[in-house]
Amino acid sequence: MNMTERVARSRPAEILLVEDNEDDVLLTRESFNIAKFAVKLHHVENGKECMAFLRKEGKYADMPMPDLVLLDLNMPVMSGHEVLRQIVKDENLQHLPVVILTTSESDQDVLAMYKLRCSSYITKPVDFDKFQTIISHLNMYWFTVVVLPPK
Repeated sequence: MNMTERVARSRPAEILLVEDNEDDVLLTRESFNIAKFAVKLHHVENGKECMAFLRKEGKYADMPMPDLVLLDLNMPVMSGHEVLRQIVKDENLQHLPVVILTTSESDQDVLAMYKLRCSSYITKPVDFDKFQTIISHLNMYWFTVVVLPPK
């Protein structure tokens, strides 16, 4: 059994959503529920909390390492740009797939994130049905097609 089958069959996928907009958090949660994939969606509101979660610091000490990070770019405290910079510099984290999920369509943002080795860049649509379709495709791709790194 390969890693994809292990994630799909043995346990829900662990996803960390790094998002400061509560409406986008609710929309993402609802889209995952509709997609009916077995996922545990964890949420933090900013980049500083994201790094604490990933490094298992403080209140995040017992949290699981995510299989996938969904990262917004424009957040208070620490931006998604800085989070990705820190992830790729950290030997314990640099294996994590990071999908940028943001409203920014800026060519500069897209190029900067791929230069930092993001795994994918997705611009959030404003339409709920389109957003739900994107989440469904994201689930299908990351948890049935892709072989994820072992924990």
